[in-house]
Amino acid sequence: MPRITPLSPGEATPDVQAAFDGHVTDHPGSRITNMKATLGRSLLSFQIYMQWYPLYDQVKAIVGNRLAYLYAHAISEGSDCPVCSTFFRRIIIDNGERPEAIQLTGDEQKLIDFGSAIARNKGEIPDELYAPIADRFTDEQIVVLVAFAGQMIATNVFNNALNVDVDEYLYPYLPLTQPENPTNTHG
Repeated sequence: MPRITPLSPGEATPDVQAAFDGHVTDHPGSRITNMKATLGRSLLSFQIYMQWYPLYDQVKAIVGNRLAYLYAHAISEGSDCPVCSTFFRRIIIDNGERPEAIQLTGDEQKLIDFGSAIARNKGEIPDELYAPIADRFTDEQIVVLVAFAGQMIATNVFNNALNVDVDEYLYPYLPLTQPENPTNTHG
């Protein structure tokens, strides 16, 4: 059960509704999820968290679409965030892969391990995980990758701390070990 109920349709203030509408317009295919509707209780919080989108676009420009969503999934898994992990499971599955059987090159695996370790180790990365990243990416690219990981972790923390429910549209993408019609089980 969520600790804070997401705003229901019609409950948003005019400013928040305008922000919701602008978000959906600016990011085709997006929707106001349980997380976003919860963030809508603070307009500034919603606006700050939605900066995830332009940062994610930069990650995609650096590593490509597939590796960007796999990186985000690895971070979300490392943070034990059911909402975000399921969101990225959907993207993986909708792109024709099984999350449990992803095939990665050596370089791809290094980036996935790097992202997961950032989440699991609270940002403390051993040199053996950092060195291949430093060899492959520029300083600017590494800053973007780490900043995105931090933004992704902030999203994971928000969802976990407030027990935000997994959105119903994501239920078919949950791992088979989840109960029927699950909610976030943290808390």
